[in-house]
Amino acid sequence: MKLVIAIVSNSDLAKVNSATSAEGFFSTNVSTKGQFLASGHTTILFGVNDDKVEELFSILEKNVSKRIIRQKGVDSTLEGSLLKKPVDVEENGAVAFVVNVEDFRKI
Repeated sequence: MKLVIAIVSNSDLAKVNSATSAEGFFSTNVSTKGQFLASGHTTILFGVNDDKVEELFSILEKNVSKRIIRQKGVDSTLEGSLLKKPVDVEENGAVAFVVNVEDFRKI
């Protein structure tokens, strides 16, 4: 068994939840916020059998989208720094991690 941890933009969240649920994947959502890309994201936790991981990734890929967002620059203590100027940043549709699960129990 695997634990798939997917961090998804809130712009894609409803579509991802609907698609994964329709295919029989159960999940838990946790609201999260990144350090640089401060827009809303949600971490979705999926418990998945080993042979279903690729199917889940396929569903995720079809239901998220990359986008370019205008992000205000980072704070800096350097005087006259260009770091505070807005920049265009590519936001990935999702970032996912797969973790081996040693034991799983529903209690």
